[in-house]
Amino acid sequence: MSLPKRIDIHEVGPREGMQIEKNPIATADKIRLVDLLSECGFPEIEVTSFVSPKWVPQMADAEQVVAGIRVRPGTAYTGIYLNRQGMVRALKTGKLTVLGKLGVTASETFSRKNTNRSIDETIAEAQDRIEAAREWNVPITEIGVMAAFGCNYEGDVDLGRVVDLIARLLAIGQAHALPIQLIQLSDTMGWANPNSIRRLVGMVRERWPEHRINLHLHDTRGLGLANAVAAMEMGVDDFDSAVGGLGGCPYGGFKDAAGNIVTEDLVHLCAEMGVETGVDLDRVVEVAREAEAIIGRPLPGKVMRGGHFSSYRR
Repeated sequence: MSLPKRIDIHEVGPREGMQIEKNPIATADKIRLVDLLSECGFPEIEVTSFVSPKWVPQMADAEQVVAGIRVRPGTAYTGIYLNRQGMVRALKTGKLTVLGKLGVTASETFSRKNTNRSIDETIAEAQDRIEAAREWNVPITEIGVMAAFGCNYEGDVDLGRVVDLIARLLAIGQAHALPIQLIQLSDTMGWANPNSIRRLVGMVRERWPEHRINLHLHDTRGLGLANAVAAMEMGVDDFDSAVGGLGGCPYGGFKDAAGNIVTEDLVHLCAEMGVETGVDLDRVVEVAREAEAIIGRPLPGKVMRGGHFSSYRR
């Protein structure tokens, strides 16, 4: 097993981090966080979600946040949407890179809690999503499975079920001539460990070697970076992470748990292992401290407190 020479890191903190916060965050602070992250060298920053403010109040200012950010060349600015209405809202901002995705959850219970739909209902609605995407010339390039490694409500998820769900989504994509390029595996509630990462990634790579894999990892139980290393050893070179460790799962049944894997800690890890990221570590550490100030509570990032090794070697 050899590590990739370079990985892509997609910064999701402004979106996933804000959606779970209980206290209101000022729109200006959300804009400032995105603008600071724009100086760090990420290929993509996930800015916000176009969802109902009734269910996710922190996203009520989605359009205002996008209108206020400064778009930096070389970075794609994206947003999450769950239906046709959300997609149209994202498109109308005129600033975002809007891509389509077919997604499903591997846990029936979590699927209902998170989207109020069963797994089969979610797959059945793929037709409407495809039609909406074609109507608005939005390419669908990705499929994804949430809770791919386990669920707080159902326990371990059978990895064969995950592979079957991927096959169903890819079959839909093939039937509609969709340019699917990437398969996202999300450890939504932090159930993965290095062994399950290797098993599932191995199963997916063996069956669909032509597709790139993205891992969306959470550090709920402290295994996030270990899981990232295991994935890189399997050839995965595409990851989501959140500055400072922002984020988490609002419907996962947690009272107080760590969120996504920490961006600056992942960048530091890669630097020490000789894996390029293109992300400015010093800058992202500064942004992590600013994110903590904006949120108004301690964040779980380690490097922003302990420093990174290269700063001591100078």
